[in-house]
Amino acid sequence: MIEENRVDPASAEAKGQRLPSDVNSDADVAAGRQKIEWAWANMPVLRQISADLQVARPLQGLRVAISVHVEAKTACLAKTLAAAGAEVALTGCNPLSTQDDVALALASDGLAVYCRHGVGEADYLRHLEMALAFHPHLIIDDGGDFARLLHSSCRHLADELIGGCEETTTGIQRLKILEREGRLLYPVLAINDARCKHLFDNRFGTGQSVWTAIMATTNLIVAGKTVVIAGFGMCGRGVALRASGLGARVIVTEIDPVKACEALMEGYEVLPMQQAAPLGDLFITVTGCRDVITTEHFQRMKNGAILCNAGHFDVEINMRQLAELAVQQEVVRANIVAYVQPDGRLLHVLAEGRLVNLAAGDGHPAEIMDMSFSLQAEGVCYLAESGRNLHPGVYPLPADLDDQVAARLLRHLNRPIDTLTPDQEAYLNQWTL
Repeated sequence: MIEENRVDPASAEAKGQRLPSDVNSDADVAAGRQKIEWAWANMPVLRQISADLQVARPLQGLRVAISVHVEAKTACLAKTLAAAGAEVALTGCNPLSTQDDVALALASDGLAVYCRHGVGEADYLRHLEMALAFHPHLIIDDGGDFARLLHSSCRHLADELIGGCEETTTGIQRLKILEREGRLLYPVLAINDARCKHLFDNRFGTGQSVWTAIMATTNLIVAGKTVVIAGFGMCGRGVALRASGLGARVIVTEIDPVKACEALMEGYEVLPMQQAAPLGDLFITVTGCRDVITTEHFQRMKNGAILCNAGHFDVEINMRQLAELAVQQEVVRANIVAYVQPDGRLLHVLAEGRLVNLAAGDGHPAEIMDMSFSLQAEGVCYLAESGRNLHPGVYPLPADLDDQVAARLLRHLNRPIDTLTPDQEAYLNQWTL
């Protein structure tokens, strides 16, 4: 059993003090360990990096706080950083994506873990504060929850911060706002912008995991349905690609004219949400913005329409407006709530409008998160070595680290590639006029 902690994080002001873990001690620890072992077996790049770090121990004496979806792949990242010498504190970045059995397994192995599935807003915030209460030197953020606290109520906990890594489009967008306004307190590596992240995680990871969650949750066919995808960024591209492959008719809604043109040339219909609303059988928001689907759209949707969100925060579908419109709400299947409209139509929402692939599924495939979390591990080690020389700002991950992750994967897969000859390098890098 893990000791349940109800201590106010503000009472743990001693530098470096780690609070006891706060996890669900009734969870199945054996199942959690089994999940972690399966993920680890399918994350070959992270295994290679972990073996190297266990010898070099570049994080010895440093404290690392992680706010990421707490499931098996994240557990592998946390254990990798611990093997590198770090003292690790882990919390979630979404209350519905925490898997209690994985959290308990990590806590039972000695990591500081602060998260429980389905907690309310107050406990979710308390867990974030507990992870920061031991004054981390380095942070890994997913969506900017740590950053929000470190620039507001927990500003004093940024005193010893060397730097952080952010892995989401939404989080980086918010950090760039702080940077532009001159308020960012520490250097941050934009892990999301690394090629081995957004080209694979955002596109192929989101594309597969969103549809895996939708199909498992609804047990309905995709072929023949009209799917409306809001947003055609890298994540939206992946969701659209898989929808098309499953036999759906795809409509894309966009605010960016270039992305709208790209969607058209990929073969998708492009419409404003107001026109798409009465056509869609299934709606997926992937924009990173709020109020993408609102009252004016709910009122035009067909009976039985299904709505879900694949953006980081649960603000894309305006759930407050939907609840106000409904005359009744009913749980019709696990993770599906039907909102009965005044005219009798049923609008179904998956996973409370939260990130559907994690709130109603296991998230991205292990092989995809292998690449993303390898970038995170490399990024943390880079900051440990060089972060003190960086001014507050948002920085790209060094390209050589990105390339190394891809090269490690190719070696594991036994897929050699060509290299430039000296003459080719000279041709590309010189121009004699």
